[in-house]
Amino acid sequence: MDVRLETGRLLVRPWTILDTEDALATYGVADVTGWLTPATDHVGDADAMRAVLVAWAEAQVNLEPPRGRWAIERRSDGVVVGGLAIRLLPPYQDDLEVSFQLRPDAWGHGYAREAAAELIHWAFENGAEELFAVALPRNTRAIATARRLGMQWVGETDKYYDRTLQVYRVRPGDLLVEPTAPELPDTDRPS
Repeated sequence: MDVRLETGRLLVRPWTILDTEDALATYGVADVTGWLTPATDHVGDADAMRAVLVAWAEAQVNLEPPRGRWAIERRSDGVVVGGLAIRLLPPYQDDLEVSFQLRPDAWGHGYAREAAAELIHWAFENGAEELFAVALPRNTRAIATARRLGMQWVGETDKYYDRTLQVYRVRPGDLLVEPTAPELPDTDRPS
């Protein structure tokens, strides 16, 4: 599934092996991976990151829309500033989670909200009825981004990933922003 979505500043596209160094700037940083669910160690080096990207690409072809993983590329310079995913939440594999991760030098520019809004709209056009975001209670940046996306707080649970998490949900009627609306800087942190 070769999904390519554009916003005013960003391109949401499949990961490639050529993204290894940029992906490592996100997933190789403990300040990013420390917030991820499930709990994830940072990727140690370029070889390990390349292996992760190959695994994501191989898995992507077997996923039904709207599930998948995508790179967030800044259109002005072609730099990959982070990633997005839509995947099934454990333990029952019924709920779809949208997640966003940014490299630290891309925090605070509204990229996560802009890219995730575009992906959420696409997911609803491709059969999703609702999407969830989960965040550690201290992850104020991810929570703020979820709220900017029009996501509503559902509660706190330890059902997902064996961690206590804040849960946010969005349905098509909840969306507060158009995906390509002008962007104001916000605070982004991975969820």
